[in-house]
Amino acid sequence: MTGHELADQLLAQAEGCGDSAMVGRLRQQAVLLTLDLPDRVARRYRGRGIDSDDLVQVGRMALVKAANGYRVGAGNGFVSYALPTILGEVKRHFRDTGWAVRPPRRLQEVRVQVIAEEDRLSQDLRRWPTPGELAVALAVDVEEVRSARQSGAAYTAVSLDLPGDEDGGGVDVVARESADIDSLLRSRVVCDGVRRLTERERLIVHLRFVEERTQSEIGSVLGVSQMQVSRLLTSIIDGLRRDLVDVASAA
Repeated sequence: MTGHELADQLLAQAEGCGDSAMVGRLRQQAVLLTLDLPDRVARRYRGRGIDSDDLVQVGRMALVKAANGYRVGAGNGFVSYALPTILGEVKRHFRDTGWAVRPPRRLQEVRVQVIAEEDRLSQDLRRWPTPGELAVALAVDVEEVRSARQSGAAYTAVSLDLPGDEDGGGVDVVARESADIDSLLRSRVVCDGVRRLTERERLIVHLRFVEERTQSEIGSVLGVSQMQVSRLLTSIIDGLRRDLVDVASAA
């Protein structure tokens, strides 16, 4: 049993426990078993203008908040419940304290909307949405979308007094974008969802998305028609998408 699974059990015990002191101890143990979650989020956002220790502290406080608010059956276990809470608090901390040059409040709000809509549209379109498509979806001007995207650069500033390199030339500044924590969360939820599939459904997912077989080829393996494979795939994908929507709503 992993630490995360044990944390689920401890929180389930806490929910059914009538002793408030014991409830506190059980939740504390669950927090200690899942400290890797805020630490992981902090690492993802490292180097964006806020001290890593501050990010860890914010994330751990959010983890405690999640442990206190978690109820058995909320989402796909405590990890899937806690990650959006941690992510939301870290993002809020950046919003409130992390701007090297603070854009207008309206632009900050549009940027949050753009990020969320980019994720949704990219899933529907199977490609990255254009500024025009985002503007239509959000009912804002396309220039506002472009400005909102560019405002992400205001999180950090580069000093003009940096020394030159060993060859005496100018410093080449390379912007390193950390992996998106939202992608981490989605991957976790999808993995949990795939584990809950039947053996046959997991085989279909493997054949389609790992071996990249066509629906007709999958039908030949399973002994069913291409139309049946299409319906099965639609049902599987809809179920996984519902899991993602549930987690996004909790964030």
